[in-house]
Amino acid sequence: MRRSVYTVMFVCLVTCVSAQSFVEGIVYEDLNGNGRRDRRERGVAGVAVSNGTDVSLTDALGKYRLPTVADCIVFVIKPSGYRSATDEFNLPQSFYRHKPSGSPESFYKGVEPTGALPASLDFALYKYDEPEAFTALLFGDTQTYSEQEMEYLERGIIAEARQLPNISFGITLGDLVGDRLDLHQLYKQTIRQMGVPWYNVMGNHDMNYDATEDRFSDEAFEAHFGPNNYAFNYGKAHFIVLDDILYPHPITGKGYWGGLRDDQLAFVAHDLACVPHDRLIVVSMHIPLFDAEDAEAFRDADRQALYELLRDYPDVLFLSAHTHIQTHNSIGRAQGVNREKPIHEYNAGTTCGDWYSGPLNEEGLPVSTMRDGTPAGYALLRIDGNRYVTDYKTLGKPDDYQISLYHPKAVPFRRSTSASIYANFFMGNTDDTVEYRIDDGAWMKMQRTEEFDPAYYRYVQDWDYLEHIVPGQRPSNPIPCTHLWKARIATNLPAGEHRIEVRAKDRFDRTHTTASAYKIEEQP
Repeated sequence: MRRSVYTVMFVCLVTCVSAQSFVEGIVYEDLNGNGRRDRRERGVAGVAVSNGTDVSLTDALGKYRLPTVADCIVFVIKPSGYRSATDEFNLPQSFYRHKPSGSPESFYKGVEPTGALPASLDFALYKYDEPEAFTALLFGDTQTYSEQEMEYLERGIIAEARQLPNISFGITLGDLVGDRLDLHQLYKQTIRQMGVPWYNVMGNHDMNYDATEDRFSDEAFEAHFGPNNYAFNYGKAHFIVLDDILYPHPITGKGYWGGLRDDQLAFVAHDLACVPHDRLIVVSMHIPLFDAEDAEAFRDADRQALYELLRDYPDVLFLSAHTHIQTHNSIGRAQGVNREKPIHEYNAGTTCGDWYSGPLNEEGLPVSTMRDGTPAGYALLRIDGNRYVTDYKTLGKPDDYQISLYHPKAVPFRRSTSASIYANFFMGNTDDTVEYRIDDGAWMKMQRTEEFDPAYYRYVQDWDYLEHIVPGQRPSNPIPCTHLWKARIATNLPAGEHRIEVRAKDRFDRTHTTASAYKIEEQP
């Protein structure tokens, strides 16, 4: 059923609520960078400020006023052309935790009591020349369960990605750690090495599991990172970050469910009311709207409510992680959503890959290939105005390593074989065209298939056939890959070596290529 409460026209003013207390203050330009408002420093008009549900725009003097309750975080929605203050870990700090009594008692500590609100809760912004063309880094689950795995993250992904030039900021798409919330502090120290502002999404492994209500499952996350539902602008893009984990499960009371509370949907509605329709909307969550393994992983009513809120925005990208595989989804009329231009959901591969599993490479790092054959790595989101492209970078490989090939090394001359050429196009989706040719022959289409990636299947078998225990942990069992193509391998060519070329055209009309070789041999 349509949630009509979220489809009415909102204005960016304080809404009526039962609470009678308010928070007010000024958003100002901090000219001297001292972190406090001096007499000469004027307010900034038209800046959105939120209490996590309501949104207010600052007036001509930079003043805002919002209703508040005893447990909320007040934050600035960073406007384009300004940057927020960051802490020693490069985490944006334009927020204030308002918890007069602190967090409920929990195994992992939350927020200390904050006492009464200041008479004027002011926020500093810093004006700078913000580009409309920029690149952001996307980390899927870093999900470290130990100090050892944090070292793997640091020596692998962090050591490589921090060398990239011209990165504006980064986002980790949830599961920053693996249930050990005391590792959040070490995660912050590790991610600081990236040297750019870093935004964080809450994952199901970042929760206080002893919470009895969903609204208290984020207390440790809030203590380390601030709000888990927030937004910011960069160039002509508007980013929304949401905690989309309902815990405990609202029906069974056990485990969690992908979805959103009504107050979160209200925040999205109020926030979008302040955003022009020509902006690119990027929604970052942890659990994907669609899960290839579990169709019931996300509450359908909340998914439909999000679509309804976004119906007037033609350019929408959803980012998620969680699955430890890589997939793309298109959400439009074919999926029952009344949109002329489909929403693109990118379920990104994870920086921990298959949970830091598999044999150790020459650097002593787990190979950690994911269950669909996608290698461990990270993604890049390149935005220009309200247009974007996404790229995936395999750890330790060249930028153009986008396709892996699997095929026999040798086949018998003019003998039929059941063997095939398999191409795993890591960023591929159902609408892509993948072709191959042998030597300089004609290009022929490969057939998309959903099977185990045979290279990954062999990788797991190689582990199982080891005669002695080796360092590392066993890779997970394979699952069908959604970006796999196959074709017959020719045996009717002259004996000798033959070159296989594969090319794939992606959703952004870019062509990626790779090549390999095999032998045709006459049988004795």
